Amino acid sequence: MANCYSDRPELRFELNHPLMQRIVELKERNFRDKGKYDYAPDDFEDAMDSYDRVLDIVGDITANIIGENAEGVDQEGPHHEGHRVRYASGTERNLDAMVKAGMNGMTMPRRYDGLNFPITPYTMCAEIVAHKDAGFGNIWSLQDCVETLYEFGSEDQHKRFIPRICKGETMSMDLTEPDAGSDLQRVMLKATYSEEEGCWLLNGVKRFITNGDADQHLVLARSEEGTKDGRGLSMFIYDKRQGGVDVRRIENKLGIHGSPTCELTYKNARAELVGSTRMGLIKYVMALMNGARLGIAAQSVGISQACYDEAIAYARDREQFGKAIINFPAVYDMLSLIKAKLDAGRALLYQTARYVDIYKALDDIERERKAAGEKLTAEEREEQKKYAKLADSLTPLAKGMNSEFCNQNAYDCIQIHGGSGFMMEYACQRYYRDARITSIYEGTTQLQVVAGIRYVTNGSYLAQCREFEAQEVSESMKPLQLRSVLMANMLEEATAHAKDAGDQDFLDLCARHLYEMAAYSIMSHLIQYNATQQPELFERSARVFMNYAEAEVTKHHHFVMNLTPAAVEDYRK
Repeated sequence: MANCYSDRPELRFELNHPLMQRIVELKERNFRDKGKYDYAPDDFEDAMDSYDRVLDIVGDITANIIGENAEGVDQEGPHHEGHRVRYASGTERNLDAMVKAGMNGMTMPRRYDGLNFPITPYTMCAEIVAHKDAGFGNIWSLQDCVETLYEFGSEDQHKRFIPRICKGETMSMDLTEPDAGSDLQRVMLKATYSEEEGCWLLNGVKRFITNGDADQHLVLARSEEGTKDGRGLSMFIYDKRQGGVDVRRIENKLGIHGSPTCELTYKNARAELVGSTRMGLIKYVMALMNGARLGIAAQSVGISQACYDEAIAYARDREQFGKAIINFPAVYDMLSLIKAKLDAGRALLYQTARYVDIYKALDDIERERKAAGEKLTAEEREEQKKYAKLADSLTPLAKGMNSEFCNQNAYDCIQIHGGSGFMMEYACQRYYRDARITSIYEGTTQLQVVAGIRYVTNGSYLAQCREFEAQEVSESMKPLQLRSVLMANMLEEATAHAKDAGDQDFLDLCARHLYEMAAYSIMSHLIQYNATQQPELFERSARVFMNYAEAEVTKHHHFVMNLTPAAVEDYRK
């Protein structure tokens, strides 16, 4: 029977990375739950076995239920009935299967009925689900909004809301408004504290809200009257049971049809403040969005995997001029590049996830110790800062590059199908439509460049490359590693050229090129590491990706080095 996890050895490889030893140690707090919960692990090997088994369950459900329902869900879509949403029938079957299998609240502590999983295996589950139905992935994986509530909410809120998510309730994050898309400082949904009601009341409109009729909503709203910027915004949790929020309409979208994207009207909706006022955008949404961006990176990798599977299966079966088209260089060139970008992008995704795991676990330990009047040790504090910086720097690369790869891979998948790829009966057209949103929502690629460029200019990405250069690789990877050094040299030279001009508009024009140079340089090292550890899985992809990455870096280097501040006017229209 097909399984989207056990059929994919690349995932098991990423799960068994050496950093998992430290991640499990931090997440399990020396296995303190052993004996308290019958599903708590006894040791590291037991924890890893638990992750493996759960991934196998998700892989089975995805291959044999979610995958089977995907085309029907795409055609049926969600229904707008009254002021509510009813999911497509296949979506309801998918949710039922995941809830019955206990696949909700994965990262939450066991005391709230969660599985206490690290981010890394949970992100793998998100990739696996998206591999078969990216739209359903938007519904199921939005449970990770609970991470923000866990991080910033009160203990009373934890006890009341988190167990419900672990039992299968859904979530949404209500940020965007008609006049506030990427510029969330312009959010105007009004939050007013009512002494009479003893709660906050929300009034206004939210737009483009994924899974907008969810059971629990994290809502960004303006709590400080007279303000017009981010300092007047706070975060709230709204419980659908309280009423006051109606679905005005479901958007008619190009892709991800199973995921209802809603316009919502708030009319005196009762809500609770999460954390402190004024910190909604400045602190809480930033944490929420970083998690969401990692999720979209996983979704992008899942769609890329689907594109590769579909393309290679078609290329093996389709014959032209007396032989299968997979034997034509024009086709196997595209197939090998899809696979190389998939493997390199996945390596970047899980490197980021592991960094997130370490600093998030240390953040959680710090909160626990603070409550007991204790602190992190100096070594733990240093580790926390190190991995927080690494995670923050790699997240915009993982989201931006994987979503762009996803779009390119979907394009090439259709191209390999030729005229058949343009026909609605082939799944590649669905992947193409679903892929398009990945480089737009949860921060466009352009915003990922804005987030990442400071790590170019402050030398963080270059420093990471130099650290990778010192790592031992196999004999077959050493020539590639030397080429990666030259790529980093080009990044260093281009960065200096853009910075030394002392012109912000010029630096901004160069930013996308520098960002991609950094991303390709880092990914080249990650895929070389993977190929060193498991050459039968990654060596071919490492060589193909190196050729591609080197050409891309050279192109971007040429662009930046031949540009001057005076040329900015040629581009400004």
